[in-house]
Amino acid sequence: MHHYSFPTNIRFGAGVITELPSYLKTQQLHKPLIVTDPVINDLPFFQKIIADLKRAGLAPVIFSEIHKNPIKSDVLAGKMAYGQNADCVVGIGGGAAMDVARAITLSIHHDRDLFDYDDLDGGSVLITEPVPAFITVPTTSGTGSEVGRAAIISEDDTKRKRILFHPKLLARQVFADPELTYDLPQAVTAATGMDALTHHMEAYIAKGFHPMCEGIALEGIRLIIKALPLAVGAPDTQSRSDMMIASLMGAVAFQKGLGIVHAISHPLSTLLDMHHGLANAVNLPYGMDFNYPVCRSHFQRMSEVMGLKKGIDIKNFLLDFNTSLGLPLKLKDCGVTQDNVDDLTSLATGDFCLPANPRDASPAEIKDLYLQAIG
Repeated sequence: MHHYSFPTNIRFGAGVITELPSYLKTQQLHKPLIVTDPVINDLPFFQKIIADLKRAGLAPVIFSEIHKNPIKSDVLAGKMAYGQNADCVVGIGGGAAMDVARAITLSIHHDRDLFDYDDLDGGSVLITEPVPAFITVPTTSGTGSEVGRAAIISEDDTKRKRILFHPKLLARQVFADPELTYDLPQAVTAATGMDALTHHMEAYIAKGFHPMCEGIALEGIRLIIKALPLAVGAPDTQSRSDMMIASLMGAVAFQKGLGIVHAISHPLSTLLDMHHGLANAVNLPYGMDFNYPVCRSHFQRMSEVMGLKKGIDIKNFLLDFNTSLGLPLKLKDCGVTQDNVDDLTSLATGDFCLPANPRDASPAEIKDLYLQAIG
């Protein structure tokens, strides 16, 4: 078991989830709103968490009716579930559950329209009221959103992604227990792990100056290249622990920024409901290849921690890595067709991750990346 604080208080290690009830009680919190997704809601480990909370004399309320790619109405329904009786929010799950839980936390004492608080429109200055205690429990090793300060929520109708961001939205306490990832299907472990790798690689080459994030990103890349194949093919406590810590590190690293891989992956989730980690996995080789000409020294450094000789080898390495994990190499294998490209390009061109990409990308270049990835 380990405890450290960066960027918030983190309790890390196999079995730490059993400490959740006592933590809540010591904080004088008795009626947590538990936010999760419909799949996790039915799993034995989640039911045990709820039973342990009740056995400790707590009164959890479960809210699990959320979309795979969260929308505003999910948050509003969660706010209703919080009601007058809950006294904290506990997010248990992957990125979707964390995003909805964080947005609910914001909404409790902030009564304007939810998207008035969109950070891209300057809405974060309106986040002035206290927020309930917020605790996170990750069940995947990918998004790292358990240590984030932002929630990405889509509009119900247009599916445009909006960002709610503020330091107040950082979890007060994280319980990162790798045992909670043991029952994940191999495909989910692989896709979420590639999401974490994408965070590190894009953060490392993103525009701007942030040497701490760059150092974290390089170590995260090293951990994932070593641990992810084991976590998928022959999981043990060490590989699952390494992946969970690498996921946490990814969310810290991408404070520096993300880039074109996320920009072209977001619309695939928004329009086609594609798993975000899977979209990143398929697009990562093509996005990295696009950026290579403008940041060769960064690619050379990444290649060294990946065990390669040259930065130019990274694209083919990533293609082989996806194959070894059982992931598709082309978007066409995920149901994406050329008929989708114009709509995808329109959304990607305005995506909030694109400005931090080290190489500017025109709509024509973004369209070409989609065509390459479709195959």
